[in-house]
Amino acid sequence: MSEPILSLTGIDSGYGEVQVLWGLSLAVRPGQVTTIIGTNGAGKTTTLYTLMGTIKPWQGKIILKGEDITAEPPYAKTERGMVLVPEGRQLFNSMTVEENLEMGAFPRHSRARLKTNLSRIYDLFPRLLERRDQKAHTLSGGEQQMLAVGRGLMSEPEILMIDELSLGLSPLLTQQLFGTLKTLKKQGATILLVEQNVHLALALSDYAYVLAEGRIFTEGPAKEVAENGEVREAYLGL
Repeated sequence: MSEPILSLTGIDSGYGEVQVLWGLSLAVRPGQVTTIIGTNGAGKTTTLYTLMGTIKPWQGKIILKGEDITAEPPYAKTERGMVLVPEGRQLFNSMTVEENLEMGAFPRHSRARLKTNLSRIYDLFPRLLERRDQKAHTLSGGEQQMLAVGRGLMSEPEILMIDELSLGLSPLLTQQLFGTLKTLKKQGATILLVEQNVHLALALSDYAYVLAEGRIFTEGPAKEVAENGEVREAYLGL
């Protein structure tokens, strides 16, 4: 297996005095889709926020391409190529679709290719091209999620982290968005996915981690995790 581009080792993290993650260790390898599944409250979103620096880890290390970035703030990690598409989209609602996409080109390295990257996003999401001059708050839920993913891609991320891609979306829109992730995977993207639709997440992913109460319950190649009896019973309804 290739060396991880991103790894967490022995991470303890939480909110205030409430500990959520307990000795968490995981790795993300380049060109792969890695997924984290688990019940509500298992620590999935906390893992992503800790990775991005929104939450400071209490203990442990975060290594990106061989460098310790544990203490770096979110903007510095974004400059390094880490991008989070957050749960709930968190768009700039009073701005247009295109203005939201332009805001995604925050890192210095991506600003020079803003027009090229805009064209790429419009190719991925033709609906956004049709809506380019509309305010973000006027979009449907599916269109807003497309915009959130597109904004993340505008920074040319080395690692794209997505929190609950399918939340609140219809099965059809969910399939469409997972189709886009499949396209990105074929293009060599590195994706870390937190997702409630376990069937689709495991089908897309190369490697999977199952979190339970802030700890790794099991991990392995996604196909093996999908065949794990306890995972099938708890998460796949089988």
